[in-house]
Amino acid sequence: MGAILKPREKIAVLRLSGIIADSGMRRNSISHARYEQLIDDAFDTYKLKAIALVINSPGGSPAQSTLIADQIRRLAEEKEIPVYTFIEDVAASGGYWLSLAGDEIYALPCSIVGSIGVISSGFGFQDLIARHGIERRVHTSGKDKGFLDPFQDEKPGDVKRLKALQNDIHEQFKDWVRKRREGRIKAEEKDIFEGQFWSAPQALEYGLIDGLGDAKTILKSRYGKDVKFKEFKAEKGVLSSLLGGSADRVSLPDTLAQTLEDKSIRSRYGL
Repeated sequence: MGAILKPREKIAVLRLSGIIADSGMRRNSISHARYEQLIDDAFDTYKLKAIALVINSPGGSPAQSTLIADQIRRLAEEKEIPVYTFIEDVAASGGYWLSLAGDEIYALPCSIVGSIGVISSGFGFQDLIARHGIERRVHTSGKDKGFLDPFQDEKPGDVKRLKALQNDIHEQFKDWVRKRREGRIKAEEKDIFEGQFWSAPQALEYGLIDGLGDAKTILKSRYGKDVKFKEFKAEKGVLSSLLGGSADRVSLPDTLAQTLEDKSIRSRYGL
């Protein structure tokens, strides 16, 4: 009789790549709705030894980052499975928030890491419409319903409220970093919590990551060369891949606008 093959131990590789946003607002984004089942499936892998969380994201929604990271941490603790994060091009802002779901964080020497802060950007069109003789008419019930209307002059009170919201989310981000990197941060908080970002070697010096290297090299050295890697990543449908989104909701202007916005966000990090 032939020898019975022993099932190989596995590492589930979860790939999260792109802008972090609700899937109803942005096609092919990193969203909890899009990745929830994949995360469950990864943790249900037979003979699972560890999760490799591969991150390539310049950031996005704090809410989606929280939902995904919390699910990963809950399952990791329930199933007692270690999670290792591996940063590719960039893990900035919400991308770094996601990275903190890992028990250990690694990056390539040329990876960009950090941007622990909150940003809100937009445009003011009030002068443009005035030049074209367009009158803006807004009727509200509730004095703050016209908050930060881009077609009206910016109000100091609106900016103050926005800053308060940003500061609240920023504090949550900082608390998450403190919790997940407890005992490993080697820099003063003022040097890492103001939105700066760094190359991976500098991030390592500050204690924001644990080492340099790629997933397969590091995990094979830890779990043996025979360990099997099983990939989990959100796939696009054929029409979605060709057209840039869901086939029944394709809008060329929306697709172009999102592409330009994505390039703008990535350009902050030299990508």
